[in-house]
Amino acid sequence: MSIITDRLASRIFRELVHIVNDVIKNNQIGYITLTEARVTKDLSYCTIFYTIIKDGEEYRSKAQELLDLNKKEIRMKLAEKIRDIRKIPDLIFKFDEALAYGNHINKLLQEIKK
Repeated sequence: MSIITDRLASRIFRELVHIVNDVIKNNQIGYITLTEARVTKDLSYCTIFYTIIKDGEEYRSKAQELLDLNKKEIRMKLAEKIRDIRKIPDLIFKFDEALAYGNHINKLLQEIKK
């Protein structure tokens, strides 16, 4: 990544941390935690990785569905916060598997310990 994409990703990430949970208020899935933002070289797409506290495929799919439904509103609020770039990148939300994988490894280690 270049310096420009890194800085833009960092800036988008900082703003989205506040915006996402203001827009999506759902008691079923709880709080959505953003973990990382990556911007493509041409600055047209930004992939946002997120996690949720509750385990289960139904919670993951509900969170993904809510993020996809509210993507336009999230992007518009992001555009209000970041005014010095010409075009706000399209947002792509993906579930971050790293935390789930870490929990799985931790569970396996606990079983081995017993």
